[in-house]
Amino acid sequence: VQLVESGGGLAQPGGSLRLSCAASGFTRKYYAIGWFRQAPGKEREGISCISTSDGLTVYADSVKGRFTISRDNAKNTVYLEMNSLKLEDTAVYYCAADSLGSGYGCSTGDYVYDYWGQGTQVTVSS
Repeated sequence: VQLVESGGGLAQPGGSLRLSCAASGFTRKYYAIGWFRQAPGKEREGISCISTSDGLTVYADSVKGRFTISRDNAKNTVYLEMNSLKLEDTAVYYCAADSLGSGYGCSTGDYVYDYWGQGTQVTVSS
């Protein structure tokens, strides 16, 4: 199983970025994908997740109303659309896959995820 994130970069406060998480190597049809971030000196934070089966989504309060997670099952890709970016959104963003769960529903707890991408840097700065 391989997860590859892309789309990170530099954005101004109030700006937007879209992250992609391309998954490959799964033997099962449905699984959950989570997005996490870790800023320097801070703990990793689960910010959103989606079930590729029923499309259920979950958001952390810190990103609710600003970030949108979506999936394209035909492309095995999950997206994180980030709008109204704030300075505090600066972090390395990771996607992760729960390959052992039921495939329905999802969690932002990192303990359920067994595969992780390499991360992509998002910097919000004026």
